[in-house]
Amino acid sequence: MVTCYIAIGSNLGDRKQYIESAIRRVRTLANTKVRRVSRIIETAPQGGPAQGAYLNAVFEIDTDLTPYQLLQELQRIETALGRVRRIIDGPRTIDLDILTYGDVIMSEPALCIPHPRMLQRQFVLVPLGEIAPQVLAGLLKKRGARKSKKAPGTVSRKRTHGKKSKKKRRP
Repeated sequence: MVTCYIAIGSNLGDRKQYIESAIRRVRTLANTKVRRVSRIIETAPQGGPAQGAYLNAVFEIDTDLTPYQLLQELQRIETALGRVRRIIDGPRTIDLDILTYGDVIMSEPALCIPHPRMLQRQFVLVPLGEIAPQVLAGLLKKRGARKSKKAPGTVSRKRTHGKKSKKKRRP
């Protein structure tokens, strides 16, 4: 089985009921076990049209489903709970996003793992840090390592004894 983290959110109707119902439905998926669920937090929407506040959480599962099978099952649950995809970042009864799928890294049109914007969203960081602080720390460390890599052709300048080094002009 592979350990995965799923973000869940709702900002329409009985938000808490939609979240609880979605998690109950995930519990019924074949070869899938819900292991931990964060507390539910309320957050302001990010992007999209004017809309109401969200309730958000993150939960951990172990599954034998492939990434695409898991995506398909989560989208089936969203549809069953009234999710309609009309407006990008628009209001929704339920939203289920795969944050991580074990150590898998993939970037395809239909599915990117890890979720490409997860580390920019407090509504993911806070609940993920609550149930899996070691996973969050690892993701943040990897992001830091990627950001610190220098682009080809760049020159790094060192400070020596608190003084600026002389700048060298490139030919």
